[in-house]
Amino acid sequence: MSQFARFLSMLVLVLAAPTAQAQNKVPSDHVLEALVKSSLLSLNDANVTGDYSVLHAKLSKPFREQFSPDRLKETFREFAGKHVDYDIIAAYAPVYSKPAAVDDEGKLLVEGYFPTTPNRLKFKLDFIPSDGEWKLIGIKVDIDSP
Repeated sequence: MSQFARFLSMLVLVLAAPTAQAQNKVPSDHVLEALVKSSLLSLNDANVTGDYSVLHAKLSKPFREQFSPDRLKETFREFAGKHVDYDIIAAYAPVYSKPAAVDDEGKLLVEGYFPTTPNRLKFKLDFIPSDGEWKLIGIKVDIDSP
């Protein structure tokens, strides 16, 4: 192996290490908010349009393998049937019910709501490291009165 190739492989390892380590701890507030909003807005778009392919592409590999876009559509049929468009959450910061945490299995657990009125969007999201980033492995949403 040439000296350049050895250097390049060491550089790749050094650059990859922070990414792997970062996925063993809770992301920064800004990254966490982006994860929450992008996940929930993708679900909102899927519910509004009936096209779950974009949401499906954003899921973790195990989640994608278990739930096809058609199965996601069926799973969220009742929620989508309420005809709720909650894209307004893009203008709000999420309120966390408890601090986000990484559990013993390496899942990032995030739970809270958006302080919208007259109803608020409650969420429970689970993420795992997949494809080099945090991706959804579980999602639960509900609309309720504050």
